[in-house]
Amino acid sequence: MSSQYITVRETAQILAVSEKKVMDLIENGNLQAYKIADQFLRLKRNEVLNIRSTGQVVSENAVHEYTLGGRVRDFFYFNDFYLVAFAVILGLLYVIFYTS
Repeated sequence: MSSQYITVRETAQILAVSEKKVMDLIENGNLQAYKIADQFLRLKRNEVLNIRSTGQVVSENAVHEYTLGGRVRDFFYFNDFYLVAFAVILGLLYVIFYTS
């Protein structure tokens, strides 16, 4: 048996929208969110299913292409520390072995 309360991620999957869109719906008052233990944001499953069945929320089917430029940019963004560390190590090895 499924839980009465669901997460923002589960809500996004049910409504076929992004998690940001779910948060926007909560902020606009279209969805009622509840805090459990004054920490975790949850939504009632039956309220989410009612909104889906009424068609108040339009599904987001946008697919963003992950281009080569985006991949290269992400590579340098997420690996910049390692690349700089590698360059420093190479520089130190050059100084140690090739300068007298």
